[in-house]
Amino acid sequence: MPSTVLSYLLLPLFAGLSFSVNAAPAAVPEPFPVVAQAATTPLAKTNLNTADASTLQRELNGIGQAKAQAIVAHREANGPFQSVDELLEIKGIGNALMERNRDRLTLE
Repeated sequence: MPSTVLSYLLLPLFAGLSFSVNAAPAAVPEPFPVVAQAATTPLAKTNLNTADASTLQRELNGIGQAKAQAIVAHREANGPFQSVDELLEIKGIGNALMERNRDRLTLE
């Protein structure tokens, strides 16, 4: 009998406790700290009609010494570039290499 009375007294207490735990507001996670992004500087453009082989090699992605010298030789043989797409006429320069460097080239 005493255990029955005890259970009648404790049952509402535990039931109320479980409802209050479920109704408690969820813990709000701390927001991630805002990290300032570094200002992106625009890529320096390399002039195809005035750059020497070492500049082309240094400034362009995927252009080594041989391709840089081929670009200068093509320019000397055929005159200044009229379009950046003329680089495709040079052996070893394909569409992928051209697209990687298109934003880095100018014809001023």
